[in-house]
Amino acid sequence: MTEYGKTSGLKGVTVCHMHTEGNAGYTEADCDGIFRSLSFFMAKNVRKAVVEGRSDTIPIFLQDIPKLFHQKIIKPNVALIQVSPPDQHGYCSIGTSVDCVRAALIHSKCIKICSTKFGFNPVFLYGITNAQKRLGSDCCFMTTAAQVNPQMPRTFGDSQIHQSHFDFAVKVDVPLPEHGGEPATEVEQKIGSQIADNLVDDGATLQLGIGSIPDAVLAALHDHKDLGIHSEMFAAGTIPLFKSGAITNNKKVIHQGKTIGSFLIGTRALYDFVDNNPSIEMKEVNYVNNTHIISQNPKMTAINSCIEVDLSGQVVADSIGTRMYSGFGGQVDFIRGAAEGFDGKGKPIIALPSTTNKGESKISPFIKQGAGVVTTRAHVHYIVTEYGIASLFGASLRQRAYALINIAHPKHREALEKAAFERLKVMPSP
Repeated sequence: MTEYGKTSGLKGVTVCHMHTEGNAGYTEADCDGIFRSLSFFMAKNVRKAVVEGRSDTIPIFLQDIPKLFHQKIIKPNVALIQVSPPDQHGYCSIGTSVDCVRAALIHSKCIKICSTKFGFNPVFLYGITNAQKRLGSDCCFMTTAAQVNPQMPRTFGDSQIHQSHFDFAVKVDVPLPEHGGEPATEVEQKIGSQIADNLVDDGATLQLGIGSIPDAVLAALHDHKDLGIHSEMFAAGTIPLFKSGAITNNKKVIHQGKTIGSFLIGTRALYDFVDNNPSIEMKEVNYVNNTHIISQNPKMTAINSCIEVDLSGQVVADSIGTRMYSGFGGQVDFIRGAAEGFDGKGKPIIALPSTTNKGESKISPFIKQGAGVVTTRAHVHYIVTEYGIASLFGASLRQRAYALINIAHPKHREALEKAAFERLKVMPSP
C-alpha cells in the first residue's frame, strides 16, 4: 500500500486502524500528504508519527469503535484485511481480528479485502483519491478483492465471510506478526502471584490484556479450577491452562463452555491453537466489551495495566504526560463491567510494577502534566504491585494514599508520604 501510494499519485488518504504490528511505512515523513494515520488504539509503530504531528489518534472506548461506522462518523472506502482459505461451503474467516471489522464492512457500499504487510489488524481507508477522481464521483471505489492466506487461522463466531463477496482473490502465504512469549521478570512474577493467590477465585471469568503481567498471572493459575475467558483479547499463556483443565468455561452463565474474544495478537502457538477450534468464538467488540454483557459473567475478574497512578487513585494508561502512548482500549469497559457484576463478586484490577525502568515511582503524588486519566478514582477498586494489593473502593483520600504508599517501592515511600501530607493537609492513615 505504501509503495503504491508513493508511485501512483495518491493524495489525502486517511488510514483508520486499531493496533497494528510491524512496519507502518505509511506514517513516515516521505508519505506526508499521501497517507495520514488515524488510530483508534495506538501501537508502537505509529507513536513517533503522532508525536510529530503526521498522524492522529481518537480517544475512544473499545466498545464504542463500531459506532464510528454504525453512526457514519467514518465512512470507509476500502477495507484492508486478510482472510483464511474458504471451507467446503465457500466461507472464509477474518480470523484474528473481528473487533470492528464487521461494522465497517456492513456500512461499506461494497468491500475491498486484502492483506497488509505492516500488520494483520484491519485498516480502513477513506478520502478522495486521484483514482476516484479519474473514475468519477458516481463510481463505487469498493471492488471486493481478497488476499487468502493459509497462515490466517480459521475462527468462529462473527468472523465468517463468504467468498461470493469477492470480485478478486489472490493467494498469499505470509506469516502473521507475532507478539509476546518473553519470560516474565521477577517483578512481574511477583505481581502475577499477588493477583492469582489473592484475587482470582475458582470459577472466575477472566479478562486479560497482552503483555508480561497478564502472562505472569496466567502462569500462576495452574491450581485453579473452572476458570473462564471473556476478554477482548487473550494470549498464548492461556494454552497450558486449557490443556491442564484449569480453564473450562463451565461456570459461565452466557456462552457456557466457550472462550469469548474479539481479536488476537500473539505467538504462532496461539494462532495454531485457535485455528478451527469450536470452543473459541470471536465476536464483535461492541458485544464483547459491552458492560452489560461483561457483568453477566460469574466472578468477573478484569486485569489491566497502566502507566501511573496518583495518590488519589487516578489511573493513567494512554499517555506519558502529553505524549500519547496507546489508547483507552478496553480497560474501562471491563473495569466497570467487573464492578457491576450481577453476582456482586467481580474484581476490577489494575496491575503495574512499582517503578519505571529508570527507577521512578509509578505511584506519584500527582499525574504528570498533560497526562490523561483513563480509569477515574471513582472507578478504581484494586491496585496491585509486586509489594502488595491496595483496595481503594470506598476508601477516603487519606486511606487511599496510605494504601498506595504501602505498595509503592520502599525507596519512594517517605517522599510519597510527605507529598500526601502537603496535598491532603493530614497524614495518610488506614
